[in-house]
Amino acid sequence: MTNIGDATTAHLGDARVQDAFATVKKCVTLFGVVGAVVLGVVAVMAFTGQEASAFMWIRGAVLLAVAPLLHRMTVRASEGSYKAFDRVRTLSTILPIAIIGVDLIPGLCPAWYAVLQGLSALALAGVAFITRGAALRAAFPGQK
Repeated sequence: MTNIGDATTAHLGDARVQDAFATVKKCVTLFGVVGAVVLGVVAVMAFTGQEASAFMWIRGAVLLAVAPLLHRMTVRASEGSYKAFDRVRTLSTILPIAIIGVDLIPGLCPAWYAVLQGLSALALAGVAFITRGAALRAAFPGQK
């Protein structure tokens, strides 16, 4: 057991732990890529004179901005930060619920927008699932 930053870790070098973190990083990257696609489509729509509401611009930009923050937290968690791990775990649980919940409000956004945002939520749901798995729980013994 070694003490790294704000966490006491046992098995960060374990292959299962690093594989799990690699998958989490891929899911977070997918979340960011989908966010970039959404914002790109909104930009093309606005450029071609189609309706692109302020909601679509702002939400697209905010969710895209969240992706690098989540990625950085994931990297820090893979290096032993329990605080970063807990934040990734929490955000990956809350964000998909919020994204889908808002998308279900009738008339707020077009169906294509809701579908793409739903895909990004699925990527984060994968993160929530993996971060609650045995491999990553074992990486932070003595924590909640």
